Amino acid sequence: MTPPQLTDWIDTHAAALKLFARQHCGDPESVVQDAFCKLVQSRAPKLDPVAWLYRVVRNGAIDAGKAERRRKKRETKRAKPESGFEETADADADEAILALQSLPADQREVIVLRIWSGLKLEQIATACECSISSVHRRYEAGLQSLRERLGAPWPTT
Repeated sequence: MTPPQLTDWIDTHAAALKLFARQHCGDPESVVQDAFCKLVQSRAPKLDPVAWLYRVVRNGAIDAGKAERRRKKRETKRAKPESGFEETADADADEAILALQSLPADQREVIVLRIWSGLKLEQIATACECSISSVHRRYEAGLQSLRERLGAPWPTT
């Protein structure tokens, strides 16, 4: 297929193919584009290229629609904020999650890297592109905020 032929095919059939694909998915343009790419890449002659295009668009649109529904279902299920903690019915854990989420991003980042990832202050400084003293200040300030919010006493050691 030559470029002028492809242009003619696109001009003639693309709008109708998009309308057809829209029945099954929310992004018909991508499906139609993929179908035209497959037509150009295909080496075997088609008995009826127009019918072949519609079949490819239909199959692609059905697949795209299924993928959209799965993604939407997954996103809806996960719509609640990620906490980094396993699901629990423990009120103390829920309070800790809220307290951690209330911290400024830089303090929360350092605390998560130190406690849950087990990184050393030097490693955190490298990861956060700041000095070790900045990491230490953020860590201490974050812990202090968490203690105040959760009503936890300072350790005696």
